[in-house]
Amino acid sequence: MTQIYDRVALIGLGLIASSMSHAIKRAGLAGEVVGYARSEATRQTARDIGLCDQIYNSAAEAVEGADLVVLCVPVGAMDSVAQDIAPYLKAGAVVSDVGSVKRAVIDAVAPHLSGNVHFVPAHPLAGTEHSGPTSGFAELFDDRWCIIVPDLCDDDAVVAKLTALWRGMGSNVDKMDADHHDLVLAVTSHTPHLIAYTMVGVADDLRRVTDSEVIKYSAAGFRDFTRIAASDPTMWRDVFLNNKEATLEVLGRFTEELFMLQRAIREGDGDHLHDYFTRTRSIRRSIIEAGQDTDAPNFGRKPAAKP
Repeated sequence: MTQIYDRVALIGLGLIASSMSHAIKRAGLAGEVVGYARSEATRQTARDIGLCDQIYNSAAEAVEGADLVVLCVPVGAMDSVAQDIAPYLKAGAVVSDVGSVKRAVIDAVAPHLSGNVHFVPAHPLAGTEHSGPTSGFAELFDDRWCIIVPDLCDDDAVVAKLTALWRGMGSNVDKMDADHHDLVLAVTSHTPHLIAYTMVGVADDLRRVTDSEVIKYSAAGFRDFTRIAASDPTMWRDVFLNNKEATLEVLGRFTEELFMLQRAIREGDGDHLHDYFTRTRSIRRSIIEAGQDTDAPNFGRKPAAKP
């Protein structure tokens, strides 16, 4: 793979940033990858595992001379980070991000950037429930989608270069405008996460089901809710606070559907339930056919080794 950038700076060193560092190095996409994290403990861990070529003690130091700066911090921190780094960005630098919300990120970051810096938001649709610099791995983006939002950049060469980076890291790439991105993600990610958090919270409240039973018998759907609900609480707090309109719109639709299912169950309307479940099952098959999951039994999980 051809080197795309001379120097890439990763601001924030969690799952996505650490995976980017590994993926960039795997494919030789940058001459140098440097990083910064707000926490000294995180910075030291990143140094200990050799995550980047250099870990700096300030964001300003990290971005100096960088051709590409990627903001890998929670959405709620974008404003302050952009303000901190703006004076130190070199002319012609590209600033991007990996946030799960795009309109709020644009509103937070763009006002701080000068006209000689390109801003091209992005969002890799990949992740796990783990966080921190030790959680990343080079294969995280392989055959997953990354959405690029070039609303504020009319330089096709800049967008093409960032696209090439994400493809070099293994991603499929698509483009969307910010508002459509936020609506799509409200359907495919944000509302499902909110439902998962709610379901786990409901189980915690149902004291007629003991804690031991919840843990012992969670080999069914509840187990998968708990995996989703284990995601970074700071990140998801910021997602919902910054994608209110789209999430509430989809949540309203979900509530209507839930009331319809409640009525069908109450009235014994088996035909409605069967038709509904048949339609939703087909969506699952489409996801598998698109290569975004596996049809292996038990979602491809291997049984735990017996002691």
